[in-house]
Amino acid sequence: MSGSRLDATGIRRYEKMPEDLPPAIIFDLDDTILSDDEASEMCWRQVCDDFAHRITAGTPAELATVIREYQCWYLFDPERIRDIGNDVGRAWREILSLAFDRQGIENVPLEKEMTAAYMSLKAETVRLIPGALDTLRSLRAQGIRLGLITNGDAQGQRSKVVKAGLEPLFESVLIAGEFGAAKPDPEVFRHTLSRLEATPELAWMVGDNLVTDIGGAQAVGIYGVWVDRQGQGLPTGNTFTPDRTIRSIVELVNGTVN
Repeated sequence: MSGSRLDATGIRRYEKMPEDLPPAIIFDLDDTILSDDEASEMCWRQVCDDFAHRITAGTPAELATVIREYQCWYLFDPERIRDIGNDVGRAWREILSLAFDRQGIENVPLEKEMTAAYMSLKAETVRLIPGALDTLRSLRAQGIRLGLITNGDAQGQRSKVVKAGLEPLFESVLIAGEFGAAKPDPEVFRHTLSRLEATPELAWMVGDNLVTDIGGAQAVGIYGVWVDRQGQGLPTGNTFTPDRTIRSIVELVNGTVN
């Protein structure tokens, strides 16, 4: 691994990019290994179609589009993400409530039913990012110890991990809803490092969220690899600087990194 130093804020910065993969790599799950964003959009459209006969304003397609808009806005706020913690159900209820208000729909029981239907369908919908599974297998075959940290409820996230066949590939799987703390809490990273028998300077964190994945990992001295799936670069107003940026985890074994 390349040399590193602590900056004025106490975050470890690397003098140059490491040329070799580290002994341990920790991964985020949603939109890092699983294509969660696409699955979410598909599930909301399905739920809106299923409840079409009870949607009293606009069309199911229009409601799904509004939900999508509020979802992007809601999940972008770093403070809101921290506040959500493990209560993902609350987030979806609030997003749907905002969408209902926009459409002029007043039906609290329907909000609850559609949220429950969405979460149930979402838990059953697993879409691996192309090449992700082969990448994890390749890293594992190279002797790299792999950890997984995912925020979210215990049942839903554990179901996705099992359905995707990921458990055998990781020496540590930490689900926030089971553990009792969520990223960016330093304890989730320290616990995973302990399970992997790794020190921060000999580990990477790979994830798509600049706040919870990159900021949280860097705060304890872990090298942060940001997955910028859309290739749009750092968003305006962002205060976190990843140590490395990739478009897909496939690049970890292909060697094409920025």
